[in-house]
Amino acid sequence: MNWNFSWKKGVLFALLGFALSWLVSCGGGTPNSTGDQSNQAGGKQEIEFWTMQLQPEFTDYFNQLIANFEQQNPTFKVRWVDVPWADMERKILTAVSAKTAPDVVNLNPGFASQLAERNAWLELDDKVPASDRQLYLPNIWKASTLNGKTFGLPWYLTTRVAIYNTDILKQAGVSKPPATYQELATVAKQVKEKTGKHAFFTTVVPEDSAEVLESFVQMGVELVDANGKAAFNTPKGKAAFQYWVDLYTNQLLPREVLTEGHRHAIDLYQRGDTAILASGAEFLNNIATNAPTIAKASSSAAQITGDTGKKNVAVMNLVIPKDTDVPDGALKFALFVTNDANQLQFAKAANVLPSTVKSLQDPFFTTTPANATPVDQARVISAKQMQDAEVLVPAMKNVKQLQKAIYSNLQSAMLGQKPVDQALTDAANQWNSLS
Repeated sequence: MNWNFSWKKGVLFALLGFALSWLVSCGGGTPNSTGDQSNQAGGKQEIEFWTMQLQPEFTDYFNQLIANFEQQNPTFKVRWVDVPWADMERKILTAVSAKTAPDVVNLNPGFASQLAERNAWLELDDKVPASDRQLYLPNIWKASTLNGKTFGLPWYLTTRVAIYNTDILKQAGVSKPPATYQELATVAKQVKEKTGKHAFFTTVVPEDSAEVLESFVQMGVELVDANGKAAFNTPKGKAAFQYWVDLYTNQLLPREVLTEGHRHAIDLYQRGDTAILASGAEFLNNIATNAPTIAKASSSAAQITGDTGKKNVAVMNLVIPKDTDVPDGALKFALFVTNDANQLQFAKAANVLPSTVKSLQDPFFTTTPANATPVDQARVISAKQMQDAEVLVPAMKNVKQLQKAIYSNLQSAMLGQKPVDQALTDAANQWNSLS
């Protein structure tokens, strides 16, 4: 849920980036994968399935899901291994390099694409029938492709909404929350002048949230060209740099945007120090627990975007290692997990969004119930965004280095150490030296 993935409820976010490092030993705790997954227990082929930190919250759901699959497919037995979020990167890298990977793995496209470059995953284009492929949202399907090849199946989604403090906006004389970055700049000025508070916090710490990088895309900036070279050193790129520099130099952003990550945005909002929080709809439950007074004043609106109208989405997918001994069974199970009925059931339980067209049309996502809670309202807003939503920063090699090049130079411009033109050029040159 928000892509800060701190989840007790399977919370996503965050997108979000991983550091890719190849390891040669499991460091003592990699779930054992036999390497010979045609091992049969009672004449059944075993499918090993890894998820990320979904126990114990969803143990009953997955036990029933697996039982249903095994009943429908009696030649297979599924062994479910739930891996702590913080350990997944290390464990799957180790398992893939040692050729002991499980048969179906829950990852996100950004990280999975790093291994797709190394030909680690089963290519699915010739294996998934068109009738099955059409079940998924087209923009979301694209998130698990690299160089025109599909390496994963979409599973569950989250998208940001604008959670806003109605009391602060009212004190500032703001009648409705901003829908665009241009409106956000106006609201930020009003909030600061009328209340002394900040409207918004977004980090430019290179290792943290990609929200600012995504804002560039929403403002119409192309990040890289077809050859992977910097494409952002343009008038639109300069305008995006200038936008964030102006907010900072005019003291319309907290000073800590240079040093603190997304967690600080959450803390500021829950303390009542900011008016707007970009987060997943499900995070309203956390606010209700941690800051009930703020929760009572909170409402939700569509995600703030730029002239393009694009909305971000964070995706979880299922990938199948190329070395699996049960490719047909693994694909059959991955399609089962991500089919309409099972996605709908899991999305309701976990308060996330499904990635199939039909399940997203369920009244749970399209109709605000009577006596709707803030979470209900935000869920419907989130679901509506899925028609325009996409992974704004596409899968690419060294994507975290791209973010670092842009953020570090944006920081320099914010601090007055470089003019915007130089900061933009330096960022492009740094990226091009890597690509």
